[in-house]
Amino acid sequence: MTRIASFHLIREPVWKTPLALARLGVDRPRLARVGGLRFWRALGTGSGDDTSAGADLARTALFAVWEHEQDLEAFLASHRIARRWEHAAESWHVRLRSLGGHGTWRGVDPLAGLAPGSADGPVAIITRADVKRSAWKAFTAAGGAVDDELHRSEGLIDVVGVGEAPVGRLATFSLWESLDAARTFAYSMPDHVEVVRRTREEDWYGEEMFARFEPYGSTGTWDGRDPLARR
Repeated sequence: MTRIASFHLIREPVWKTPLALARLGVDRPRLARVGGLRFWRALGTGSGDDTSAGADLARTALFAVWEHEQDLEAFLASHRIARRWEHAAESWHVRLRSLGGHGTWRGVDPLAGLAPGSADGPVAIITRADVKRSAWKAFTAAGGAVDDELHRSEGLIDVVGVGEAPVGRLATFSLWESLDAARTFAYSMPDHVEVVRRTREEDWYGEEMFARFEPYGSTGTWDGRDPLARR
């Protein structure tokens, strides 16, 4: 299996905020025509490293799955979107191999066929959900406590909230020192455990996905640094 995934975080100057938002729509048909790009989602982002309510309108993200790593390399080398990223205020890019997971993203399993990775070093985790309208109030109320726990968790390197829409279609991309550190947060932090229980018992989600990855080949900066440098 040679299929890999990638995650890209792009910040534009504040004065380009309207353009950054417009490109979330304009880039979609362009991405649909990229050779070797098997799955992708253009995403808005939360404010800073806050995973609860809020938005950074000058920053966007892209999650992508590529048939071959060479397809990603060709895209980064020559596509108009990637060339534009070179002139952004800041950009960070990372390649991803699969460490397993479950669920779907808008009816698609983006993990299918991904090359397997190694869990011996840092891990990246994507969690995403389509929150039902009936559960939005409860989901929002629970978000602040879980975000606080997340940022107190030992082994968290960095995190960004992302989403396809300001309400309902939400996700997080996080980096951890180890798989054990991520599991400790997931299964030991009481507010997070309680929210997981409620999502099941109260049926908050119409769809969800949880995915683990080996992050490798990172370039660029995220808030002034590469969070995976020298790890």
